[in-house]
Amino acid sequence: MAPSQSRPGRQLTLNLFIYPGGHHEAGWRYPGSTPERLLDISFYQDLARSAEAAKLDAVFFADGPAQVDNIRYASRFRIEPLTWLSAIAATTTHIGLIGTASTTYYEPYNLARLYASLDHLSGGRAGWNIVTTAVPQASGNFGLAETPSHAERYARAAEFVDVVTKLWDSWEDGALIADPASGEFADDAKIHPIEHVGRHFRVKGALNTPRSPQGRPVYVQAGSSDDGRSFAARYAEAIFTAHQTLDSAQAFYADIKRQAEGLGRNPDHVKILPGISPYIGSTQAEAQHLFEAFNDLIQPEYSLTQLKQITGVDFSGHPLNAAVPLDAFANVGPAKQVASRFQLVVDIVRREQPTLRQLIDRLAGARGHYVVVGTPEKIADEIQLWFEGGAADGFNVMPPWFRGGFDLFASEVVPILRKRGLFRHDYTGKTLREHYGLPRPESLYATRARASA
Repeated sequence: MAPSQSRPGRQLTLNLFIYPGGHHEAGWRYPGSTPERLLDISFYQDLARSAEAAKLDAVFFADGPAQVDNIRYASRFRIEPLTWLSAIAATTTHIGLIGTASTTYYEPYNLARLYASLDHLSGGRAGWNIVTTAVPQASGNFGLAETPSHAERYARAAEFVDVVTKLWDSWEDGALIADPASGEFADDAKIHPIEHVGRHFRVKGALNTPRSPQGRPVYVQAGSSDDGRSFAARYAEAIFTAHQTLDSAQAFYADIKRQAEGLGRNPDHVKILPGISPYIGSTQAEAQHLFEAFNDLIQPEYSLTQLKQITGVDFSGHPLNAAVPLDAFANVGPAKQVASRFQLVVDIVRREQPTLRQLIDRLAGARGHYVVVGTPEKIADEIQLWFEGGAADGFNVMPPWFRGGFDLFASEVVPILRKRGLFRHDYTGKTLREHYGLPRPESLYATRARASA
């Protein structure tokens, strides 16, 4: 199969990643931000409507089932995404709605009902961001003595997705009849108990919700470890990832597409979407000044806690103006060393030999995602380079602050991409699958019935 980036007429996928306070760790402090509205649903509804007006594919909410450290200095709380997205669905018509839910701390039946309900509520715009949750603070909230190992979390996740898929497919298309004349409400021959018995789950089924408009909500995944890549190549239809260089992004892109194709999947149906955080100015100097203004608001105590969480290394006694020693990462435990963000930081230190202050400035902008500082044309150039260079099918847009950071991107960068023929002028469908160019899957039970006929 030809590389997917060579297809004529290929269009960018663009999501708005909504993060409380903005993606710069001090974004909530920047003049023009509105931290007083962070729990106001109308603020997020307005953002989603603006993303829809710009014809973006989806809005995305991250989540984690724990209060993480150092909330004293940053907007580090979490809003439960499905509740919030349901409210957003009521005030929008086309924009996709992607929310995070953990396979480690949910049960498959409950999660399947929640996302099927969101897909019905929104007319087919739901996406599930599948995570396994590594943060140690979460385990105590669910009665566990410790966080399950990396391998155990991924083994559970694979079975979890298999169960959820069966549940979403347990009502075939056409099972719901609702015919007053005949008195027949449902064709129960097309509703299937899944009778799943596995290592982690025993689920009888069927789901008590009819098949949703997309057949199944879109499967999204965020993880770049070896286990994460294998999981994504098998299940994901969109992958959120973090890269600092074009070379790294190209290698990841090629690896995922190759693995997906080796599993019998169409690689064009696996969207690779790195994060990009743009600092936009009318000139390069203005954009650089904007970036520096954000970094002037950094609280180093918070930044060093974040760096320790990513790498396992405590730099609190290290002078900010001294170079970060590469050998500081040599004795970190194997669990950290297999994590993609740990490797990303090590690569920055090896490649750029930054001072500690330069390193925390670099990570403060978007937690290791790609930060671009420049004019709208420069931002568009970088997006086009990665898109046409086999590094991305699109991007998760991560504004440093809200609303201003997104308003600049929508008003200044999107029109350039549109003029270059890289992004849509209008929606051509209503579902998230249609925006992403993904097929609507047939129920696996219908497929089996046809095969045995």
